[in-house]
Amino acid sequence: MQQWSYLGITLLMFIENIFPIIPSEVFMPLVGFTVSQGQISFFPAVFAGVIGTILGAYPWYYVGKWISEERLEHIADRYGKWVGVSSKDIDRANHWFDKHGGQAVFICRMIPVLRTLISIPAGINEMPLMAFTLYSIVGTVVWVGALMAAGYKLGHHYEEVAQYLAPFSKVIVIILAVALLFWIGRKLIKRYGKPS
Repeated sequence: MQQWSYLGITLLMFIENIFPIIPSEVFMPLVGFTVSQGQISFFPAVFAGVIGTILGAYPWYYVGKWISEERLEHIADRYGKWVGVSSKDIDRANHWFDKHGGQAVFICRMIPVLRTLISIPAGINEMPLMAFTLYSIVGTVVWVGALMAAGYKLGHHYEEVAQYLAPFSKVIVIILAVALLFWIGRKLIKRYGKPS
């Protein structure tokens, strides 16, 4: 932090969005603590975090654009029977994203794990880059600002923010995994009938 200052914040948030190996819930409270020590300023630090996040979101967005809805539907029709997914399911999911895409991007920017993943469906559904950027910025400002404020208030105990958020992150991952398994199970039962 002392050597790299705002550039370090940008780089770490960029890396966190490409490979979530350094979760922002661990790093950004430290930034808030550093602000409380008078070594850096709050708003430029938020700005640096937002820039890093947005730059890290773009590669996954373009991966989604490269995959495209047509490619995904082709893959689903060819291999989807093994997990109970068809091109119609992809089409329904895309319609849902078209309807709620902005809110989905905004909310997911504040949820660990999904922060990275939400860029892919945005690209697949060809969400306009400007809209994707704006929703991402607003969600990221809320997330980064809240983490920094928590670190600022907790002072030397800034690492407790990550401890409080860790169970929340695990619960979200478990809920998503269970929901996915439940959805796949329903699709398989619908396709092959209930086991006797």
